[in-house]
Order: sequence, then C-alpha cells, then structure tokens
Amino acid sequence: MNAPNPMPEAPAAVAPITQDVLTIPRKLPEGGLRNLVGLTRDQLRDALIAAGTPEKQAKMRVGQIWQWIYHWGVRDFAAMTNLAKDYRALLAEHFEISVPEVVTRQVSADGTRKYLLRIAGGHEVEAVYIPEETRGTLCISSQVGCTLTCSFCHTGTQKLVRNLTAAEIVGQVMVARDDLGEWPVPGAPKDETRLVSNVVLMGMGEPLYNFDNVRDAMKVVMDGEGISLSRRRITLSTSGIVPEIARTAEEIGCLLAISFHATTDEVRDRLVPVNKKWNIATLLDALRDYPRLSNSERITFEYVMLKGVNDSDADAKRLVKLIAGIPAKINLIPFNEWPGAPYERSDWERIEAFADIVYKAGYASPIRTPRGEDIMAACGQLKSATERARKSRAEIASEAGL
Repeated sequence: MNAPNPMPEAPAAVAPITQDVLTIPRKLPEGGLRNLVGLTRDQLRDALIAAGTPEKQAKMRVGQIWQWIYHWGVRDFAAMTNLAKDYRALLAEHFEISVPEVVTRQVSADGTRKYLLRIAGGHEVEAVYIPEETRGTLCISSQVGCTLTCSFCHTGTQKLVRNLTAAEIVGQVMVARDDLGEWPVPGAPKDETRLVSNVVLMGMGEPLYNFDNVRDAMKVVMDGEGISLSRRRITLSTSGIVPEIARTAEEIGCLLAISFHATTDEVRDRLVPVNKKWNIATLLDALRDYPRLSNSERITFEYVMLKGVNDSDADAKRLVKLIAGIPAKINLIPFNEWPGAPYERSDWERIEAFADIVYKAGYASPIRTPRGEDIMAACGQLKSATERARKSRAEIASEAGL
C-alpha cells in the first residue's frame, strides 16, 4: 500500500544542522503538477472536476483519495487500489502528493526531535516533536521567518521571507507521522495510540498573519476521516493580532494561546512590538469574547521569564489583575537562551515566587520544562539554518532597543 517507512535513526543525537550553500530563490516555482496535500474537501473536489472527473463521481472520489492520503499516508496514486487503473493514471498526469523534504533530523537527549524542512523555492523551516508520557506534541511553523520582531525570540531575528502554503503546514504533520511510523498498516489490528496527539502552531512565524492558509490546513488536520485531530488538540499561538482573533474562533475554533510576556505597555512594546498597534487593553478586550465564540475551555497566556525585565512580584500581581474574568491558565516559560540573545533567564527561585503569586490568585501556572535545548529546539529558538548566526549580538541588541 506504499505507506512511507519510518526514517532511520539519526547517527548522532546532537549532529550539527548543516548550512545550505545553495543560492535560494525567493519565488515559488510556477507550473508543474498540482499538489493535493493541503486542499480542503471543496478545493479537492474542484481540482478533480477540472482534471476531468465526472461531477457525479466527484464527492465519492474526494472521499477515496482523502482516505488514502490522510488515513493511510499513501503518496503514490498507483497504490490507491480501489480506484480504476485509468483513473489513477489521470490523477498521476495532473497531480502529486508532496510533503516538505527533511534536510536534517536531530534528536535531543530528552527525546525531542527537531526537523529542518526544505519547502518550495529552497526555503527552510523547522518543526519540533516533543514526546511526553501522556501525549506527543508537534510544534509546527506557519511562515518562513517571521513578520514580527519579538526581541527575546530567535525566530524574530530572521526577516519574513514568505507565508507557508496550507500544503506546507499540513506537510509538517505528515512528515512527523512518517518519522514516527504512525500511519496505520492495512490488515494490522487497529492501534488507538496517537504519537502525534497534539499540534501547536508555535513554531516559526505569526499564524494570524497567514490566516487563510492556517485555517485551511487545520480543516484538513481536524477532518475525522484522515489525520483526525480534535480542535481541542490544536493550539494556535499569536502575539495578539486583534482583528483575526474573532475569526479564529469562528473559522477554526481551536484553543488559543497568547504570547503575552509583559504587564505594562512600555515593556510589552519592547518585547512584542506588535503591542504598539494593539496594546494590552485592546488585546484583552478581544480575548474576553474568545471562549464564548469558540466554546473553548481556557486561553493560555504564555509568559517568558526574563531576568530583571518582567519577573518581579509586582509583575505577577499586575498579571492576575489584567486577566481577571478571562478563563485562563498561565504558562511560565524559563527563557531559552540562544547565541547573541539580549536577555538572561530568570533565576529559578524568582520563577517559583512568580508562579506562587499567580497560583494563589486562582490560576494554573505551570512552569514549562525546557525541552530540546541541546539541539536549539526549545521555545523561541527556532530559526532556519540558512539564516542562523547571521547577526551579531550588537545587531540583535540594537534591534531590540537595548
């Protein structure tokens, strides 16, 4: 049935990511076969009809092809044995089933896996798989580089190149399933264990600046006849693109996480510059409606702990006052340092004191255990290999306004 085999184990847990020495074109290639990955059901139906599928058969064909691609993980039309041979030939003439190319795969000492993926045009993005006892979380990217310039984030030091397509977003999930050997085996007993049980849009890029592609990709991932992840297993992290927050509730309905990181506009302007456009008060007003609009449980406030910047008792007390009335939990993230970073991680005692204030105010305040630091896979560290280490500490500090 031609389901992809798991990739071989990496030879070394901390093998360096190799630099791409090719000249990288900045435009997507034109022409060629159309990729079926990432198309919604309606888009797939239209594409099949345009290629010569009789309209009366289109709905059935969508269901068959969808199951082959997203349930069985098949990449070759010839393996779609419940389709007539001449129809398989028609599909192969017009379409392809393509996912990003794995350039390197690194495995951390703690089991975290980081994938450097090459996409159309030669660009690179990173995705990270984090295994835990009760779940496996895949952190995926939505842009090459990032629209924003958050001063504590390694990705934010890389300029935006382009948005990822829906195919490239869904493709990251498919690549991880390939690597983990998670596609079902025909004839084998059904295995309900999900290795990729959760997806978080917390990789490279601001998802809400690529809304349409992210929405379409999540429709594919949530579809019950394929990858079949519940909307409650998907979390979208945004820095606070206020106009798109209500749309996220209405058109995606997944869980929401906010890169908050500060309790005053003065500090947040510096850490998360988009705050100058939509300040804390404006953002919180939009968030108060989100649980109602999406029937979501809680909003997660992400708060990176930066020594002497945002980690005081006064900050903790302001934080709980600001979010009063919003169903929420607060993820405290020890800062994951990267080469040239202009900040330091808060002392552990300070993080615990901050967490205690938040907890006593009635909010869950887990301290996120840094994962994959030895392979630069931790939160805020993702950055494509071709762009890594191109800026000096002085350049980064200057851009951060320090």
